[in-house]
Amino acid sequence: MRLYSLSVLYKGDPKVHLLKAAYDVSTFNFFQRSSVQEFMTFTSQLIVERSELGSRASVKEQEYLCHVYVRNDGLAGVVIADNEYPQRVCFTLLDKVLDEFSRQVSKIDWPSGSPATISYAALDGYLSKYQV
Repeated sequence: MRLYSLSVLYKGDPKVHLLKAAYDVSTFNFFQRSSVQEFMTFTSQLIVERSELGSRASVKEQEYLCHVYVRNDGLAGVVIADNEYPQRVCFTLLDKVLDEFSRQVSKIDWPSGSPATISYAALDGYLSKYQV
């Protein structure tokens, strides 16, 4: 059981953009890591784009299971895990991360934020803590 990606995104108008993300690509071949990370970023954005506000879903993409939670305020979280990782744990993690993120990062910064401008450092810690 493994977590590969944990992302916080903003579902704005007209498009979705990434606010912060953490990746664990250590199990992949060195030469594949950047393309795997790009795939995870793209997939996370696409899933949030296609999800309604206030919804939760689990979507199978290749050999991964992507768990998405889009809050009514447009803040969204995506966990990409293997097929064996428990769904309930993924959604508990997303709840925790989005609540903490919304307390630490001002709502004014969400529409214009990017991974470089948003200061929220807890994602890497959560990703390693929730590895099995």
